[in-house]
Amino acid sequence: MNHTALSLPARTAKPRASGITMVVDGGVPFGALRDVVASAGEYLDFVKFGWGTAIVSGELGQKIDLLRANDVAYYFGGTLFEKHVLQGRFEQFRAMCRSWSCEYVEVSNGTIELPNTEKAGFVRELTSEFQVISEVGFKDADRSDLMSPRRWIEFVEEDLEAGAQLVTLEARESGRSGICRADGQLRVGLVEEVVAELPRERLLFEAPTTALQAHMVRRVGPNVNLGNVPMGGVLSLETLRLGLRADTLTEFEGLPDEQPVAMAGVRA
Repeated sequence: MNHTALSLPARTAKPRASGITMVVDGGVPFGALRDVVASAGEYLDFVKFGWGTAIVSGELGQKIDLLRANDVAYYFGGTLFEKHVLQGRFEQFRAMCRSWSCEYVEVSNGTIELPNTEKAGFVRELTSEFQVISEVGFKDADRSDLMSPRRWIEFVEEDLEAGAQLVTLEARESGRSGICRADGQLRVGLVEEVVAELPRERLLFEAPTTALQAHMVRRVGPNVNLGNVPMGGVLSLETLRLGLRADTLTEFEGLPDEQPVAMAGVRA
């Protein structure tokens, strides 16, 4: 096994309970996903088929076969769940997830009018068959801004109590809603309250930009759970986690848990 002589932060290994990296697939060609899995699969835990792309993708089966063969979990974006609920087709959503052998499903209310208590009811119902990843926060930035940190915390706690394995904190693929403001600035006070009161290993922070990723790595640590990472950004994120990029280069020096980390392509 190849190693580096550097002392780097200890990282969890697959299958991870923390330090998760979730990539959003917004409809990339199969070959692009295959290349990402080949080059960065060791650091990739989840692929979310964003929005309703699972409905229009002609390569969905190939992609799922690829991910299953490489121990990368997958699920459909919460928007697809919301579309089914909006049309009164929840059972069809469950059947679709079953037909694609999904182990994980996402439940959200980021767009439709669905009280969190009702959303938690769907979480509870789906836990009999799937591992549920719920989402808190709204796609509309103004609507999210009106939700106090206390409400965020209450909604996360309600979803966890209903049986969610992870709760995603919304930021969209643009990083301009949910835990972020419309101008892309992180709601630092909100994040501080959430981190202080909730189990960090059960939270998945959407962080599509380098600035958001770096902030969360510095604040929570190398094994923070991060999602909506761009398809080509997995290795870049891993360097942030390990202090191998300027944004975190001096962050983890001298920590007691530093240790040599096995690195692909590096000679001893």
